Amino acid sequence: MQHLMCLYMPKIVINHSSVCIHDYLYWKIWSNSIWSTILTIEKCVLQGWNDVGFHGSEIKTPNIDRLAYDGVILNNYYVSPICTPTRGSLMTGRHPIHLGLQHYVISAPEPWGLPLNYTLMPQHFKRLGYATHIVGKWHLGFFKNEYLPTSRGFDSHFGYWTGKEDYFDHMDIDGFKGLDFRNNMAVVNDTFYSTEQYTKQAVNIIETHDMSKPLFLYLAHQAVHAGNSNDPVQAPSEYVDRFPYIENKKRRTFAGMAAALDDSIGEVVRILNHRGLMNNTIIVFSTDNGGPANNYDLNAACNFPLRGTKNTMWEGGLHGVGFIHSALLKHRHVKTDNMVHVSDWLPTLYSAAGGSIADLGDIDGLDLWDMMKKGGENVRHEILHNIDPVSKFSAIRVDGYKLIQGDISGHRNDGWYSCTPPTDYGNITQQVQEKYHHANNHSKERFTRNPYTPYVIDCGPRPNTTSDCDPYRKPCLFYIPTDPCEYNDVAEFNPAIVQSMLRRIDQYSATAVAPVNKPEDKNANPLFYGGVWSPWLD
Repeated sequence: MQHLMCLYMPKIVINHSSVCIHDYLYWKIWSNSIWSTILTIEKCVLQGWNDVGFHGSEIKTPNIDRLAYDGVILNNYYVSPICTPTRGSLMTGRHPIHLGLQHYVISAPEPWGLPLNYTLMPQHFKRLGYATHIVGKWHLGFFKNEYLPTSRGFDSHFGYWTGKEDYFDHMDIDGFKGLDFRNNMAVVNDTFYSTEQYTKQAVNIIETHDMSKPLFLYLAHQAVHAGNSNDPVQAPSEYVDRFPYIENKKRRTFAGMAAALDDSIGEVVRILNHRGLMNNTIIVFSTDNGGPANNYDLNAACNFPLRGTKNTMWEGGLHGVGFIHSALLKHRHVKTDNMVHVSDWLPTLYSAAGGSIADLGDIDGLDLWDMMKKGGENVRHEILHNIDPVSKFSAIRVDGYKLIQGDISGHRNDGWYSCTPPTDYGNITQQVQEKYHHANNHSKERFTRNPYTPYVIDCGPRPNTTSDCDPYRKPCLFYIPTDPCEYNDVAEFNPAIVQSMLRRIDQYSATAVAPVNKPEDKNANPLFYGGVWSPWLD
């Protein structure tokens, strides 16, 4: 699934006093009168690394690519390997170990959620006068009303509360079966393809927005998360038929899901241009986690050549697809290898909107707005990937080195999984190319880069002498800048670095809160609530 956050700022005077957060000093004073939109697009489990055109995929995503190439592509961007922890970090600017979200995701019948003692992104933006809306997936708890998005800072929510569901009838089968679709609190019991309906809702929010207020829109698309296990990969034929050159049926349907998402983003950009908002809009595009490759969740994503899948500590589970797009960026049409973590979006966007980082309290994220805006030097030098005390694993990145230890994958999905490519997707027929695979040309600026020149990772063939690792037995160490595919464990040659990183993990562990997971509650059964997933403890 993909997050798209749109921040539109109206006529607010921004005054910053000099503030130092972590090791980043952002600009002293910025005073301006602007209108601005912050739009965050989140793909929950959508694209793996190799599922977007700007990374060289056989799946063409021209609207996504256009925004990416015209903005700043985040080539060293990291998220959690599963949905709930990433969403918690995005909303709070805190690491999952400081939220109690470090162990797995919220299943529908489980009575827990993102703890209420944390202030969320929309609540912070409301302090700055923003209208705040969420369209799509929530997945941060719904067992009580106080955990719902409209109780936690969003003016409206159109979408679903659980972690996955059918794309057409919106039933979620998770131990029990029930309908899960709401317009705020009202149950929506209609048949429609969710990606298209989310698009209509997002367009309507932008089209009817009161221009006297700034706008924060969180578009958390379902695509291309798997649906229920009985029909996990779903797309109307009109999207699937765009990819006749993809021979694998499941991969072709997955491509259709991605195409629907890409069309959605094109429509959102169209309405932003139509209303004259694009010049003062910040668009953030972020994956929720690595792609579910190797038939994970019966899905058909691809992270190749990165190692691993969703729900692993390999790069394929953590190394996220992401970019930022805005005319406010002074340094665009580039990719950056500077390190970015999903927790950085709250302080970065809050800073861009004129807020004082001091308002955000004790957070883990860094304010990277100045770096992104001006193409500055790397600010972040460390990313804690996770410490899970239940499954007993941990992983950390310090500068170029990444250390992993313990049961980082459940003893599965530890390999490199190809994308089941077609015979020759480079020779797409002219008719197919012209009909489907060009971006909606809504931008008023001329592209400065060929949109068909992707940024790819090429690790070459796996060496015969590869030093593989066994993190279940002892820690493994990789140097990601020269080994992004995690071919060679260099722990044996760098014992001092290994020990230093293990000590850093111990330091983080001392600050962690206990996981807040709760076991399934049979009282959550939708049969007790008219067949609808509902807050059952209210």
